[in-house]
Amino acid sequence: MNVPVPAADSLRAALAGLLDGLPPRQAAQAVERLISNYRGTTPTDAPILRDRADVAAYAAYRMPATFEAVRSALEAFAEAAPGWTPGSHTDVGGGTGAAAWAVSATWDGERPVTVLDWAEPALALGREIAADRPALRDVRWQRSRIGAALSLESTDLVTVSYVLNELTAPDRTALVDAAAAAAQAVVIVEPGTPDGYARVIEARDRLIGAGFRIAAPCPHSATCPIAPGTDWCHFSARVSRSSLHRQVKGGSLAYEDEKFSYVAAARFPVEPAPSRVVRRPQIRKGQVLLDLCETEPSLRRATVTKRHGDLYKAARDADWGDPWPPATPAG
Repeated sequence: MNVPVPAADSLRAALAGLLDGLPPRQAAQAVERLISNYRGTTPTDAPILRDRADVAAYAAYRMPATFEAVRSALEAFAEAAPGWTPGSHTDVGGGTGAAAWAVSATWDGERPVTVLDWAEPALALGREIAADRPALRDVRWQRSRIGAALSLESTDLVTVSYVLNELTAPDRTALVDAAAAAAQAVVIVEPGTPDGYARVIEARDRLIGAGFRIAAPCPHSATCPIAPGTDWCHFSARVSRSSLHRQVKGGSLAYEDEKFSYVAAARFPVEPAPSRVVRRPQIRKGQVLLDLCETEPSLRRATVTKRHGDLYKAARDADWGDPWPPATPAG
């Protein structure tokens, strides 16, 4: 019997051969230049990924982290909408298709998928590495300018990952509005920085204004309880490091943690978590400190001790970003 290969493993295998023939120093230099561009504060008016060498280097370096961040956001959404599966998916600004891979990892089955991006080399490489993934063989890879002129066909799910930071404010607004008009569900992921969080909150407000309900990470669709400028909401996904990761960053660890901010929203009823762990839990002798965003809405630190029995065991296993309390306490 053929056992399906998990999407994460399949993606790593697909990326492994991308840099064959590309000198390691050239790959590292391409990644460093591209990171500098992506972290810039000035939106670009031309595709950042210029040719196959650029795309191959950047995909090998960044695609696993994007995949893990988007998959984390989608899993939180799926928990809040347990009876729902997208029948179709459009990934806006999807580049080499990390979000399409993440959707296939979250929900079984095949569905019509469209990846829109304005960098033709990224789309070509995305098509190449998805060719052996059954759920992604029939993806439509379409060149499209992402911005005010964007028009989206009706679809169940729209994903927008690591895109808003590349756009001007008017283009960001137009993109979120287009996604809201086209989709039953929208998931937006940005870097886990204060600026990334601010873009997510801006998009969250527009989605709520368009009639969407927040499914995750927030336990509510009210105003975020974080006072602007005092803090930011973000989460972390663990990513296996490739040799290129270690070469570029000069690190020796086999993994790194990708920080990201996100919002997942739907036009249909959802079941948000009662509260969510918004910082890494602090495990101390006989107690666990959990920083929670709650339904009210409010932020609260909860102290779970051994006296709480099974709940204490669950708290020791809780992770940053998890819903709280767990649906089934550890026993």
